[in-house]
Amino acid sequence: MGFAKRLDKFAGAIERAGVLDSTADKIASLAKMIFGPRTITTFASGTPIGHPLHPLLVTVPIGAWTSAAVFDLVGEHDAARKLIGLGVLAAAPAAATGTNDWMSTSEGERRVGLVHAILNWAAIASYGGSWLARRRGHRASGVAWSLVGASTVGVSGWLGGHLAYALGVGVDTTAFQHSADKWSPVAVEEEIDSGVLRLVDLDGVPVVLTRSDEGKIVALADRCTHRGGPLHQGTLEDGCIVCPWHGSHFAFDGSVVAGPATRPAAAYEVMVAEGQVLIRRADEPRTLRKNPVGR
Repeated sequence: MGFAKRLDKFAGAIERAGVLDSTADKIASLAKMIFGPRTITTFASGTPIGHPLHPLLVTVPIGAWTSAAVFDLVGEHDAARKLIGLGVLAAAPAAATGTNDWMSTSEGERRVGLVHAILNWAAIASYGGSWLARRRGHRASGVAWSLVGASTVGVSGWLGGHLAYALGVGVDTTAFQHSADKWSPVAVEEEIDSGVLRLVDLDGVPVVLTRSDEGKIVALADRCTHRGGPLHQGTLEDGCIVCPWHGSHFAFDGSVVAGPATRPAAAYEVMVAEGQVLIRRADEPRTLRKNPVGR
């Protein structure tokens, strides 16, 4: 069996480890109490910058710890100790944003995320032990604890990559949806009412239609970019479509008003002709979305 296949088998075993569910659910319930306020989850998710915040923040502790290893190799042990301390401090916001992202997962993704978090905390503890040992003058012990931490970060980082690239956590769930750029009829105009969300089909892509208070018909991709929730089952609040799963708010132009979603919903052009509502998505330069398999 190849090495990559063994790694996938390892990850698959974690995905199916139902024994983790009880612990994961308890931690997620606690996390929701902390990150429950909409302003907190919006900021922690990275909504203001348009991408998840967690991957950005994890580069700081990893970079600090990696640099510390280099300084150890060249004999600059005091600089190494300071960088290790910086990494431990920087790990706190990275862990907080990761917990925020993780609490909206379920089943296999939640189990892998839990193990990923446990390994991260083990790495933080190891580097914390390294910093204390170095501060007390036990340099050899400090280096040993750093090696334990680095090994743990390596395994945890692989699981983090598995979460993002294999399981799609944090990825725009509409990334591969594609519609032809021609006008297509999807509904009768009189069927679209203000305050009502209507699901229609555009060449196999689900789209939600509604009418603004000014009477304008708007059309957005029906699948929430965060975890794929069906927007047509959500609600309308203050000129926004609210996802029924995790409460992300999308303005009628598709922009994200409140998280946890970070990516905007695809907005479609709308035209009414002879009582028919026609929509299209024009000017799509992204080649992966033109792959018909990705609908």
